[in-house]
Amino acid sequence: MYYNKVEICGINTADLKTLSDEEKKELLIKANKGDKEARKALIDGNLRLVLSIIQRFGNRGENADDLFQIGCVGLIKAVDNFNTDLDVKFSTYAVPMIIGEVRRYLRDNNIIRVSRSVRDLAYQALSAKEQISKKRNREPTMEEITEYLQKSGIECNCEKVNAALEAIVDPVSLYEPVYNDQGNGDSLYVLDQISDRTSSDELWLENIALSEALKKLSDREKSIISMRFFEGRTQMEIADEIGISQAQVSRVEKGAIEQMRKYF
Repeated sequence: MYYNKVEICGINTADLKTLSDEEKKELLIKANKGDKEARKALIDGNLRLVLSIIQRFGNRGENADDLFQIGCVGLIKAVDNFNTDLDVKFSTYAVPMIIGEVRRYLRDNNIIRVSRSVRDLAYQALSAKEQISKKRNREPTMEEITEYLQKSGIECNCEKVNAALEAIVDPVSLYEPVYNDQGNGDSLYVLDQISDRTSSDELWLENIALSEALKKLSDREKSIISMRFFEGRTQMEIADEIGISQAQVSRVEKGAIEQMRKYF
């Protein structure tokens, strides 16, 4: 297995290692000092993270091995560029790096395939459109194009003809750049201007950050935050359950929220 070449096809995912936070910190410090063995161990210990991320892209029709290898490129970049002086978990830093690498790969390899039968119908419709335009000196309607094709012995209807014509039009890719800063090479893509509040990389990253912030709280703070914002309980209900006053619940809640805000 050669990580610089990202040759990982055939790896048994059941044998992937996991590292504790302390092990990661120790390996990161050694790797930043040039320890190649520590770097290799760190990559080995985070392959499960790559695997979990590429599963989110499983519905794109891409080869899983290819996505895994591309994800590992992002992991390697995260290992080589992580700043150990920051109070941030390695996984919190690595996740967007891996996602970014996969998204770039999907952008550069985005191909929409149209079946031959659909293409043939589209080209026949374009030919019919040209013939009708010449005869009538105007743009024909979809019904007229369909009727022309039907008279030529082609089985079709307006819906099929319209769909075929739309299929051969070059689409605007979600990764089409709408702005490119020549100075630093940063680009703004169509995808960056589309909002999806139900499922997005940003929402996923926020959930990761929230999970990390919760880990900074005491057991009592975690319990109160969980009951208040995940279970929808009132402060009075929480006070009755854990045996303290509502005012105490309010103070603990405010303190916990303030601590989480500082982490964010």
